[in-house]
Amino acid sequence: MKEVDQLNEQVLSEYLASQLSDFNGPITLAKFDGGQSNPTFKVTTPERAYVLRKQPPGKLLKSAHAVDREYRVIKSLYGTDVPVAKPYHLCTDTSVLGEMFYLMEFIDGDIHWDPALNKVTSNEQRAAMYDAMNKTLAAIHRVNVNDIGLGDYGKPGNYFERQLSRWIEQYRATELERIEEMDMLYDWLAQHLPADDGRVALVHGDYRLDNMMFAPNSAQILAVLDWELSTLGHPFADLAYQCMQLRLPRGMGGVDGLANVDRASLGIPSEREYVERYCQRMNISGIENWPFYLAFSFFRLAAIVQGVAKRATLGNASNKNAMNLGALVKPLAQMALGVTRE
Repeated sequence: MKEVDQLNEQVLSEYLASQLSDFNGPITLAKFDGGQSNPTFKVTTPERAYVLRKQPPGKLLKSAHAVDREYRVIKSLYGTDVPVAKPYHLCTDTSVLGEMFYLMEFIDGDIHWDPALNKVTSNEQRAAMYDAMNKTLAAIHRVNVNDIGLGDYGKPGNYFERQLSRWIEQYRATELERIEEMDMLYDWLAQHLPADDGRVALVHGDYRLDNMMFAPNSAQILAVLDWELSTLGHPFADLAYQCMQLRLPRGMGGVDGLANVDRASLGIPSEREYVERYCQRMNISGIENWPFYLAFSFFRLAAIVQGVAKRATLGNASNKNAMNLGALVKPLAQMALGVTRE
């Protein structure tokens, strides 16, 4: 078993018992499948179950795998209109398990990996699930960050300018080979950067179907998961990122989309309908510079995927299929260049 899959059960049990008044071992651990970044485990005791998320072992990129930020945002959102798991404890002492980690409640629900929702039995439920995601995204962006203690959760200034700089830096740091299309895409984005319009909101950073925990056989969202990339930024980044994913073709590993899928026959809204519903909920008339936001989302995903592939070469990626993801960087950049010509 790789180091990334292992935890010392006795050490963890003793530590949690010392930190949580109602925690009683012994514990059993099971690593969740899926997830490319932070190893995630189910921690089961005789009385209840928890979820533990930790940094991966090994040398980490600056600002990556920020489980402490993830814990902070979950703790701040708990009790608001945004559904999140109950947070229990953050451990910044790396002598316990070797890396930072946090503990939250285990929620027994359904995670759907297929954006076509083929396992859902009715068009009505599929439509309701997409509408629930739309409603929840608007709820995230309507949160008053100052009221919940997140007023300093991000930097001031042009969000996309900062993000473009961040992701090209991380991409270069993990680049395994020169990809011309990524260079072309970065140049286009730099040249078409929209002026800062002053919009600032809490953004999730990885808002997509498989980061939602739904109630069993229901459209109700029990929790939004994986806040590692959250920050204060431009709300359109989340919306474009989700719509970008739905533009991806089928069969692209863990990032399948709905390209060439007849959405109407499944009860799933079109991109235009989804964006219009979001605009209605946010009380705005529309979105300018939409191709930029979409193309940036492809660029960012390609940079994230490149980072996962790089970690695989170093032996500390969380997901067993991480090595294969490197082959997706070029196609993602090519799709983004197609968006720039729309």
